[in-house]
Amino acid sequence: MMKDKITPLKCEEIKKSSAMTQMARAGGLALVGFSGLVLADGAMAQEASTPVASPASAFVFNTTLFLISGMVVMFMAAGFCMLEVGLVRSKNAATICLKNIALYSIAGIMVWVTGYNLIYGNAGTPGGFIGTFGFWGGFSTSTADEISTGYAASSDWYFQMVFVATAASIVSGTLAERIKLFPFLIFVAILTGFIYPIQASWEWGKGWLDANFGFSDFAGSTLVHSTGGWAALAGAILLGPRTGKYVSGKIAPMPGSSLPLATLGVFILWLGWFGFNGGSQLALGTIDDAIAVARIFVNTNMAACSGVVTTILLTQLFFKKVDLTIVLNGAIGGLVAITAEPLAPQIWQAVLFGAMGGVIVTFSIPLLDKFKIDDVVGAIPAHLFCGILGTMVVPFSNGDASFFGQFVGVAAIGAFVFAVSFVVWTILKMTLGIRASEEDEMNGLDKTELGLEAYPEFG
Repeated sequence: MMKDKITPLKCEEIKKSSAMTQMARAGGLALVGFSGLVLADGAMAQEASTPVASPASAFVFNTTLFLISGMVVMFMAAGFCMLEVGLVRSKNAATICLKNIALYSIAGIMVWVTGYNLIYGNAGTPGGFIGTFGFWGGFSTSTADEISTGYAASSDWYFQMVFVATAASIVSGTLAERIKLFPFLIFVAILTGFIYPIQASWEWGKGWLDANFGFSDFAGSTLVHSTGGWAALAGAILLGPRTGKYVSGKIAPMPGSSLPLATLGVFILWLGWFGFNGGSQLALGTIDDAIAVARIFVNTNMAACSGVVTTILLTQLFFKKVDLTIVLNGAIGGLVAITAEPLAPQIWQAVLFGAMGGVIVTFSIPLLDKFKIDDVVGAIPAHLFCGILGTMVVPFSNGDASFFGQFVGVAAIGAFVFAVSFVVWTILKMTLGIRASEEDEMNGLDKTELGLEAYPEFG
């Protein structure tokens, strides 16, 4: 999702008089008609050259891609919310709803205050470790400045912002049912305003990983999903498991409130991923860009399908029953696995990478339970582990990436995000406290934190 994919446009190419525009249109129609007659006759048929869009058209299409993709990715917030609501117990459902709408809103503000400039402040000095602090400049006062970039600046800001909110959503699901509301929201502000933007600048802001190691992460297997996973893992370790989850060496099942809602959430996320990956092409102003976006859609979809089928087969084989919750995470695992490079793979590679994500999800969810790491929705396997997988398999389809460079990126970002998150969670734990009391947890956070219930008629 680096911003150098679009060649800057020349302002003077855009500024054409309406008269010239009308003449060009008339000439174009005449040329099309004449060409059609010639080709029909066959006397002068030759190989047609690839049409080239005008700079104005390219600007419009590029901006539209950002806006439409951004709206689709924003809808993923609803997907995460429904997935989490479905996998937590009904006494915590309203709290999950509040956390998801709050974290999206906090992310929006923090990306404006510091996040955007921290990500892209390296653009003038490639190879840096951090961008610049300060508010995003907002709307441009010059149309020429907007035109020179090849897309509307606000459309790019919006697209980047919804990505940041996605990373925060991952943390919410892992720590559900026992974390206090306001310490969680404080962490979200730090994650979206500082932790995420700094590590994202190392690649998407042309920072040191991009400049020195050729690290490649097309749409964020590591920069978005593993980042959210590392932050969630640090919090889960310090927070501890839900009361009664692990007793006398046994794992107590804690079924969620609604598997249909959880399934709906995954379908929404699946849809949102087309904007997530497809929009990361960052351009739709040429035929090649349009072909690339379409190819990304296919690979994204096939990886998810493969993740689902793989988890169905594996859970039946090893657990003797198909586990819907694992299958849902299998879809997400497949999507995360293809996110680092959704354009370059052949379809069979996308299917293979998605299947590998399904394998990781199937066996790492029980593995976390053995270590007594309570991940309510299975976000750590699907986002963290599959994010690492997706980043490391990039060189198999993209010859410009190296396994060493990918490893350095995964290790550096993992160490940074986990360490800083652990410190922040520790400070919050020692000051405000991050865990609800046992009594509050047993009564449900809806009553104790919000004073209401998601399903009062069933109480």
